[in-house]
Amino acid sequence: MSDTPSMNTDHIAPAERAAVWRDWIWTHFGGLESDLYGDDSFDGRMAASHAGDVILTRLEANRHRVIKSPRMAQAADRAYLKIVAPWQGSAGVQQMGRQTWVRPGGWAIYDTSGDYEVANPERVEHLIVMLPKDELAERGLRLEPLMARHVGGVSGIARVALETMRTTYQELPGMSETAARGAGELILQLVRLSLQELAGRADATTQLQAFRDRIRLHIGQHLRDPSLTLDQIASSLNCSKRHLHNAFQDEEDTLAHYIQRQRIQGCMRELADPARARRTITDIALSWGFNSTAHFSRVFREHTGRSPSDWRASALGHLA
Repeated sequence: MSDTPSMNTDHIAPAERAAVWRDWIWTHFGGLESDLYGDDSFDGRMAASHAGDVILTRLEANRHRVIKSPRMAQAADRAYLKIVAPWQGSAGVQQMGRQTWVRPGGWAIYDTSGDYEVANPERVEHLIVMLPKDELAERGLRLEPLMARHVGGVSGIARVALETMRTTYQELPGMSETAARGAGELILQLVRLSLQELAGRADATTQLQAFRDRIRLHIGQHLRDPSLTLDQIASSLNCSKRHLHNAFQDEEDTLAHYIQRQRIQGCMRELADPARARRTITDIALSWGFNSTAHFSRVFREHTGRSPSDWRASALGHLA
């Protein structure tokens, strides 16, 4: 078994912690941007171990978000499926037009070969598990529809998988290399079985998820249109606004906030793209459906804690 050195902000000057944390996240998870919701104070720690080809990381930190852009997803050396399983706090996983929230006792999965965002709106303690995608892909199991899904953890094989991942992380320091590799292979098998079960499940919960997917797909297709409204969505999907609101009542976001956040994330991707470095911030904001640069700047700072120009300078500096 091989370990990755632990990372801890306790010995870092408070004013420097946010920048150091961003660099650690970028390096450890392969080109992952992060922001702190505009908070001035921060502390966090990470410790990772390997169980064969499976990487398990325990992360404890103040509230923060992580974002992988399409460019960095394409640049990755190896594709992983990534699991977040909270011990404390919550995580919102967004990918492929889908979003799911996971809390202690559950886990969610996403694909590092595509762009994604994970929101941690409160102090968290997570187990993050990275599994080689090529070892989970198999004939007859389509992975794409299963990404950004709440897999489970309360009962059944998903609970066995969750308990095995947690126990493996805790016991890895005392395992031999051979035992650790075997534990990693067991995790891969249990996750594969959990995904097979999720793929075969068809109940009221998955029907609601499918309706949410339709809503998010429509939003994604019309996100740059300034006239995108709840009335327009309801009309296009042939349903009432009440039905739209009911579909999102158990989500952390309202539908209006979800639309705004998607537009901000689109702006963030373009501001971080060297190919668009000559485009003005105003042009980018207007192209994503914002009608006012003042409004855009305000909600951008609320979302990231930084001005659009600061975000662009930091993102392009990382790529350089």
